[in-house]
Amino acid sequence: MAEDKVVVIDFGGQYNQLIARRVRQCHVYSEVLPYTIDIDTLKDESIKGIIFTGGPNSVYDEKSPHIDKRIFELGKPILGICYGAQLIAYELGGKVEHATKSEYGKTIVHKVTKGPLMNRVNDTTEVFMSHTDQVTKIPEGFELLCSSDNCRYSAFENVAKNIYATQFHPEVEHSVQGQRIIENFVLDICRCNPSWKPSSFIDMQVEKIREKVGDKKVICGLSGGVDSSVTAALISKAIGKNLYCVFVNHGLMRKNEAEEVERVFGNKERFELNFISVDASSLFFNKLKGLTDPEDKRKAIGHTFLEVFEEESNKIPEAEYLAQGTIYPDRIESGLGISAKIKSHHNVGGLPKNIKFKGLVEPLDFLFKDEVREVGRLLGLPSTIVDRQPFPGPGLGIRIIGEVTPDKVHIVQEADYIFREEIKKAGLDKNISQYFAALSNMRSVGVMGDSRTYDYAVVLRAVQTDDFMTAKPYPLPYDVLSVIVDRIVNEVKGVNRVVYDFTSKPPSTIELE
Repeated sequence: MAEDKVVVIDFGGQYNQLIARRVRQCHVYSEVLPYTIDIDTLKDESIKGIIFTGGPNSVYDEKSPHIDKRIFELGKPILGICYGAQLIAYELGGKVEHATKSEYGKTIVHKVTKGPLMNRVNDTTEVFMSHTDQVTKIPEGFELLCSSDNCRYSAFENVAKNIYATQFHPEVEHSVQGQRIIENFVLDICRCNPSWKPSSFIDMQVEKIREKVGDKKVICGLSGGVDSSVTAALISKAIGKNLYCVFVNHGLMRKNEAEEVERVFGNKERFELNFISVDASSLFFNKLKGLTDPEDKRKAIGHTFLEVFEEESNKIPEAEYLAQGTIYPDRIESGLGISAKIKSHHNVGGLPKNIKFKGLVEPLDFLFKDEVREVGRLLGLPSTIVDRQPFPGPGLGIRIIGEVTPDKVHIVQEADYIFREEIKKAGLDKNISQYFAALSNMRSVGVMGDSRTYDYAVVLRAVQTDDFMTAKPYPLPYDVLSVIVDRIVNEVKGVNRVVYDFTSKPPSTIELE
């Protein structure tokens, strides 16, 4: 019997994957589908509910994305969010107009009636709005649920038809009771069985991997980060010795990280796989010479990574598949589907035409970071791997503004090591979702001893998040920050200034590039 699931229909909203993540927090499986999906696909009995995402368009624009109106006749519960709410109103006879006053950010809404969508939600609650259009007339048969000062129809519903809508974004953590609203829809309205869990995901993926690759060999790009490590462990569970893990030391890793990866994955007693270590740092630094644009650096690192893979794969002619640790945030930020591209990821976008692999194996491409960690724990990975700080695929190459050189990498490695060491000493490592040191391209005058210096400024970044799609800066205690800064300036050659990045995501990203 198929597991219950809720599908998220993507209309180009930047939070489409986050909506899916919130559904999974209800222990119900979810996945994102394009708005062009065939209506017959949605008739699947395992699909218990449908959610329309937000989007950057105006529903009254002829070029905006729309949906087959037969979706409203399926009898499945539907929840529209932002653009999705406007689309419901527009398609069912309501009216949508340009708002006289746009709303962006935290907004207070007041309940007008007590419908099932807002059950157990306070009469007055804080939500996150992001819109320039709004519904000015709801369709016949719908009832107003709540309003804000600037948006009368902040939420509305038609219980008889099982159709619900919110102008605000309940999926964003700024919506204080947003998760409760999602739970009301998924568990109470859709009546989903909350049975989805990481262990069932592992069993499902092991079966899918075996079915896809059979007795063929698979090469996995192992960086030692959480994503690639869990990918390796999962595929190893499925095919054992037919997995070849290539660890490429590109010279852009954190201090002592290369040695740690070799200790964990080179242990034959822990993993039944073939571990291959390649030191390609000189090659990567040569490819990065003269590059300053972040996208150029990402592409150079990604292409070089695949070049090294191709060279290693030639030594294993029977290897037909390439495994990658792609996860959901990678996919959305690389702009797959219709969502806006934020940045490219070296492990997203398919294989070059000239590479020999038959296909990709990406078992984590529908998981979020916290889900990946839980899967890793269940697979028996050590906490030093599963709970390590998130690290981007391009490594320190995107934590250095401007050209990347061995000297700059050394500065970041040392500063980052001190930062992480002091955070752990202060007992804050479990409180902060991600923290790291980066190197700005700014050099400024300083004084050390009796001498003038002209050195770099290190940037410290620490954020709190539960989904990595949005994040808040972490308020580091002044005494802890003071110790970190003093140590970096005194112990890391080439640094005379340290700054703290206190910006949320959005508008910034967590990484600097």
